Amino acid sequence: MANDVAKLSFWGVRGSTPTVDRAVLRYGGNTPCLELITPEGGRLILDCGTGLRILGNRLAAATDNAIDAEILVTHYHWDHIQGIPFFAPLYSAQNKFHFYSFRSEFLGQQSLKRVFEAQMAHPYFPVNLQAMSAVLDFTDVAGGDCFCIGKTRVRTCWLNHPQGCLGYRIETSVGTIVYATDNEPGDLEYERNLRRLAEGADIFVNDAQYTPEQLERHRGWGHSSWREGVRIAEAAGVRNLVLFHHDPDSSDKTVDGILRDAREEFVNTWAAAEGMVMTLGKDQTDVVIPATRNGLRREAHFRARVMGFTQQGRAFEEDTVIRDLSLHGALIYLEHSPKLQSELQVMMENPGDGDHKERLALRGYVVRIEPGPEKDQVGVGIVFTE
Repeated sequence: MANDVAKLSFWGVRGSTPTVDRAVLRYGGNTPCLELITPEGGRLILDCGTGLRILGNRLAAATDNAIDAEILVTHYHWDHIQGIPFFAPLYSAQNKFHFYSFRSEFLGQQSLKRVFEAQMAHPYFPVNLQAMSAVLDFTDVAGGDCFCIGKTRVRTCWLNHPQGCLGYRIETSVGTIVYATDNEPGDLEYERNLRRLAEGADIFVNDAQYTPEQLERHRGWGHSSWREGVRIAEAAGVRNLVLFHHDPDSSDKTVDGILRDAREEFVNTWAAAEGMVMTLGKDQTDVVIPATRNGLRREAHFRARVMGFTQQGRAFEEDTVIRDLSLHGALIYLEHSPKLQSELQVMMENPGDGDHKERLALRGYVVRIEPGPEKDQVGVGIVFTE
């Protein structure tokens, strides 16, 4: 059924290897996988990292109907294919999946099918490809190709990454999404191709595994930094830049710092987070970030002063009362609406007993915005970062 929006969901955002650690819970530790629902209702899946398993479980639980999807794979490194054997819909005969990727010089024709067979061969996996009863089609594409999936137009280009990698430009009736993970700056031809691919994009998802300083120590590894993403975004007239493929050793606080640095140069920058949904309409792009697991919450009544910046970039300072508190975060109600993934300074009454009510200086990170109980209020979910 046709709609007037395209919905881009992030199921895996980590690079190189899955990461399970308390320090990365907010952004997530699964490797790359995105899902795009087009205005016509088509489903495109971008890459098959471990986030694909989570997506597959959701799809299997949500419907008994056949699942039909187009899957665009950027390249064959482990972090972009390792979710394939664990994608539950592949084991149901009623489902159909059409895969697109490039012909590798190391694998030859239908390279992706050979990757399937190799990673599920004995002794690496208990069942082989024959256990996947879904209908599987494979199409070889190359950099510079253009093809249509329904009413959606897809264009590709080569990215600067060891053993090859494709970037995808996906043009829908409501706007354009560009997915360009795993690219290293420094080669002028590749950079021109990437700039053309990103030209005028509403959403530009770009590799930002390293800080600029780390990038200089990892030349030849095939990854980029936030600063290079900002440079391309500015040159290409991009509307929203999404920092993606977070390093496995980058904690949530590290990514917070990377995002803060990037936003100082390009305001409409986002850091990809598992569960994040970007809804692209003809007039605007809305961003929703899931509630963070904050543990047990309890009602509270602590006066606080909150300082931050509105969605329009204006500084504000406001007194409020925190009524919903946990060890790691809070829900507060404000008259000002801050930007998602922005920082707030929270000066809060010390919740301890005693006559001396000292104020705690906390730093909060905005993970949710919802309507407040009063007409001119918003509910702001924050995670305490320090």
